[in-house]
Amino acid sequence: MHEAWEVLLSNCQRPSQVFAPLCPPLRRLSIADAQEQREWLMTQLQPYRVESLEGQAQGLLTSYYEPVFEASRVRRPGFEVPLHAPPAGLEAVRRSGKPWYSRGDIETLAAAQEALRGREIAWLADPVDAMVLHIQGSGRLRVQEPSGQVTLVRVAFAGSNEQPYQSIGRWLLDQNLTRDATWPGIKTWLAANPQRTRELLAVNPRYIFFREESLPDPTQGPRGAQGVPLTSGRSIAVDPASIPYATAVWLHSEGPTQRLQKLVVAQDTGSAIVGAVRADYFAGTGDAAGQLAGRLRQPLRLWVLWPRHAPIPNP
Repeated sequence: MHEAWEVLLSNCQRPSQVFAPLCPPLRRLSIADAQEQREWLMTQLQPYRVESLEGQAQGLLTSYYEPVFEASRVRRPGFEVPLHAPPAGLEAVRRSGKPWYSRGDIETLAAAQEALRGREIAWLADPVDAMVLHIQGSGRLRVQEPSGQVTLVRVAFAGSNEQPYQSIGRWLLDQNLTRDATWPGIKTWLAANPQRTRELLAVNPRYIFFREESLPDPTQGPRGAQGVPLTSGRSIAVDPASIPYATAVWLHSEGPTQRLQKLVVAQDTGSAIVGAVRADYFAGTGDAAGQLAGRLRQPLRLWVLWPRHAPIPNP
């Protein structure tokens, strides 16, 4: 209950209209014992099973995490893969409904490269690590500054080129080039086929732009789409068209990777998270979280825990 209570309290930093009336008693009961907290939740929240409009109650659970990589503030031998801030004019392109240059264009077209000149936040050593950051949407960098000092910072999602996402792991499997489409498997394949690096990465035309953030509290996760820091093992990404942000959710998933039965909160989203019974589980920060996130893909059932004082939204 302590972990669950902490993530419910995090909602109160930016509560939804439905959740806001629960914040004062949630704060008061922070010092209550677990039994009192559990009883209060049962009086305030009504569980509803989540189903698709077609009546399907089983969906898919995947996972994501916040990676940590070494980086350099300036380009130098061994660190030649840039992470970019958004280029000028990207918002106008987005409003037009047209995509910006694809990943392949950014690698080959002078106009795309000129638009990104001077927008480099930092440089990584490995293009696959950069792709991991693009897919996870945020991460931490241990950046070596020109002075030699090492600074720990976070890079967070700041926009995209609005191109569709395509899985490079799926492409490798479909081409019968590997049987291991995990990140270590992809790196192993590239180590054996370095001349095909650009070809593989161009399979995914989607390109992510970042903003740099300070890291005053390393225990806090990145901010999700709700605008509050994500909590390891307690925050999920959902399709907000089906489950509103700040909604408490009971998650049930059993599979080859892990058995999960726990209270979580809908605090984030992602381009691949579409549909009612669909969630992406925030595993935390670092390599251990990455190992879990890379393996977790299993059946899912969800119940929203909806405040009893609030009307049920129409689907």
